[in-house]
Amino acid sequence: MSRTILHLDLDAFFCSVEETRNPDLRGKPFAVGGKPDERGVVASCSYAARQFGVRSAMPMSRAVRLVPHLVIVPSRHRLYGEVSEQVMSRLRSLTPLVEQISIDEAFLDLSDLRDKDPRQIALDLQAGIRDELGLPCSVGIASNKLVAKIATEVGKKGAKKGSPPFGLTLVPAGQESAFLAPLPANMLWGVGPKTEAKLAELGIHTIGDIAAWPEADLVRRFGENGRELAAHARGQDERPIVTEHETKSISQETTFTRDVSDDKTLERTLRELAAEVGRSLRRNDLAGKTVKIKIRWPDFTTLTRQTTLPQPTDSDEEIVKTALKLLHAVRKPRQAVRLIGVGVSGLGAPVRQLGLWDAGSEKSRKLQEVVDQLQEKYGKNVIRKGE
Repeated sequence: MSRTILHLDLDAFFCSVEETRNPDLRGKPFAVGGKPDERGVVASCSYAARQFGVRSAMPMSRAVRLVPHLVIVPSRHRLYGEVSEQVMSRLRSLTPLVEQISIDEAFLDLSDLRDKDPRQIALDLQAGIRDELGLPCSVGIASNKLVAKIATEVGKKGAKKGSPPFGLTLVPAGQESAFLAPLPANMLWGVGPKTEAKLAELGIHTIGDIAAWPEADLVRRFGENGRELAAHARGQDERPIVTEHETKSISQETTFTRDVSDDKTLERTLRELAAEVGRSLRRNDLAGKTVKIKIRWPDFTTLTRQTTLPQPTDSDEEIVKTALKLLHAVRKPRQAVRLIGVGVSGLGAPVRQLGLWDAGSEKSRKLQEVVDQLQEKYGKNVIRKGE
């Protein structure tokens, strides 16, 4: 029995949320993100801005050159998270089989709702999210996740320029291959710029071209990725809806508005980032064994260094101490830095084994719990540890 998978994508989500808070933005070219003189990037841009060539992840300075009258709106990630959860709650009220894959995107398995028309379900979802939350969204429906997501993208591309697409594309079971065949090869998962270039050298330009190519030759040229390409080009995808994803790592990073070479400033920033990571670990009742730093030089060269601890930790102090050791090993004094980050992986439940000589550790842990509670209630700047 074929499945019915619905993919929902909130259109220009950050911008759409901002328009609900400030209706004067509607129809205007604007972007959510950082300032152009502080190395800001475009996190989201309105459809009016897209008509001028502005795109997400573009440096804001370039966006302003394209559109001198571009309105720049600072990001409000807490607000976007709250609105996203309202949308996801609506989806979960329809079915518990919801896989949220980003802040503005999710898959739903509607296979058990046999008595309801999938197209009508999609129309009702679009109308409800628009009327109650003021947000546009596009939907793709198919027998699997791969085709449903591509269906959403097709619906978006076919919409009128300059306004939210409100796309809705349904691919009937059995017609997956025919639907995919005329589409460009780069719309298929697994086809990035390098793979696309190699396929083009073979005269392969559409998904249908991939489906028609001998699978054995694709495997010979691309390894296991070639086998997946062949299956995906035929519209085959057996992945289930995953309602929960295990957290594999927790990290924080910051890009400086100006390159920083001052040792004390970098160490202070690393301490602040490590404290954020520690708080996130404790909030989620997690600890990790591997501490990693990420560092980017002014020429955009990016390095990562990591070390594994004897025991899992959620301690700010231990994360800081390890991160600083890694930093000093890779960076020369006064060497300029563009970006710095700290992360912890190898996550699991905290290990609380109190030995005969560990009273001090237990005292530190209890003190940290009090600090966490104060910062949660009054903000992270209410109390700080001395350097």
